[in-house]
Amino acid sequence: MKTANMEEISKKVKKKTHHCTRVDEDKLPLFHCALCVCRHAGPVRMNRIQLLLCCFLLSLIIYFFNGRRAAASLESAHPLSQVLGMKDGMILKDMSSMKTVDSKTPQETSWGAPMVWGDSHNSVWRRAKLSERGIRIGLLALVVGTYARFVRHFLYSAENHFLPGQMVTYYILTDNPRTLDPPVELGPGRQMKMLPAAELPGWDRLAYRRMVLFAEAIWGSIGKEVDYIFCADIDQEFVGPVGEEILGDLVATLHPEFFEMPRNNFPYEDQEESSACVEEDEGDYYYTSEFYGGVVSQMRRLARECSLLILQDQANNMMAKGLEESYLNRYLIDHRPTCVLSPEYSWWDSPLTAHVPKKRLVSLGRQCEAYDIEKRELQRC
Repeated sequence: MKTANMEEISKKVKKKTHHCTRVDEDKLPLFHCALCVCRHAGPVRMNRIQLLLCCFLLSLIIYFFNGRRAAASLESAHPLSQVLGMKDGMILKDMSSMKTVDSKTPQETSWGAPMVWGDSHNSVWRRAKLSERGIRIGLLALVVGTYARFVRHFLYSAENHFLPGQMVTYYILTDNPRTLDPPVELGPGRQMKMLPAAELPGWDRLAYRRMVLFAEAIWGSIGKEVDYIFCADIDQEFVGPVGEEILGDLVATLHPEFFEMPRNNFPYEDQEESSACVEEDEGDYYYTSEFYGGVVSQMRRLARECSLLILQDQANNMMAKGLEESYLNRYLIDHRPTCVLSPEYSWWDSPLTAHVPKKRLVSLGRQCEAYDIEKRELQRC
C-alpha cells in the first residue's frame, strides 16, 4: 500500500515539474525557469545535476544585470571633444556654438580635404594636438610704397592672434628698410626679418612682380628657417584667434564673396589666350589671394609655377583680369589644396560677403573697395 502511494505521489511530482519546465522554455524568461525548477523540486530530493543547473542559471542572471549596469556607466563617460577641451586647463566656453558650426557648415571638400572653421570640433582637436609641438612658421608680406602705413597694425594684431605660443618669423619684403623704424616689440619666440625688394610703383607693376618676389624669398633663406610659410596681404588685421588648425601641406582660403554662390558666378579667367584661363567644367571653389600657405616644399612649387604663368602672359602682352588671384586659382584647380580655410580667415563687409560664425582675419583694403565714395573719404581709404 505504501509502495503504491509513493509511486502515485512520484508520478504527480514528475508531471508538475515537466509541465513547469515546458512552459518556462517556451514563454518565460530564463530566471523564471530557474526559480520554477527549484520551487517544484521541494518534495523530491534534488540530485547534483539539478543543483548545478540552478547555480549556473542564477550566475547567468547576476552576470546579466551587472553587464547592463556596466554598459550604462560607459555611455555616461565624457566624449572625446570634452576631454580635449579640458586638457591642461583649456575649457571650451561655448559648446553650443560649436555644435551649430558643425551642423550647419560643410566640414570637408568633395576630395576629402578638411574645411576649417575655427570653433569646430576638429579645429579644437587639432589645436590641442599641435599646440605643444615646436613648429617653425613664417608669415610673409610685401610692403612697398603707401602700403607701409598698414604694417604696424598688421604686426600688432598678428602678435595677439596669429599662432600664439608658436615660433613665428615675420618676413617683410620692402623697398624701404626704415619702414619699421623704430622696430615693433615682439613676444618670446617671435622675430622679424626685413628682406629688400626693388621699388615697384603702381599696382600693375606690383601684380606682375609680387609672386616672383615671393618665389625668390621662399627659395632663399626662408626655406631653411621655417617648416610652414603663409603669404598675406599687409592691409589686413587679425581680429580673432588663428591657431594650429590652419596648418596643412597646401592651404587655401575661400573667397568670402563667392563662398555660397554657384560655380558659374566665379570670376575665373575666361580669356582663352591667358595661361590662367579656366574652362567651364573646371573648378570647385574660388579662393582669395589675401591669405594662403603650406609647407615650404609646396609653397616653393606654388610660387614658382604661378610666377611662370604670369611671366608667360606678360611675354604675350596680357594679364589676367583678376591679376595674381586668377593665377593662384588656376594653380589650385590643378593642385587641389589639402586644407581649405573657411571665409572666417579672409573676410570684409560687403553686400556679397557670406555670413561667418566668427571673423578672424579682415581685409582693410578690400573693405575700402566695398565702401561708397563718401565712406571711403570718411575712413581715409
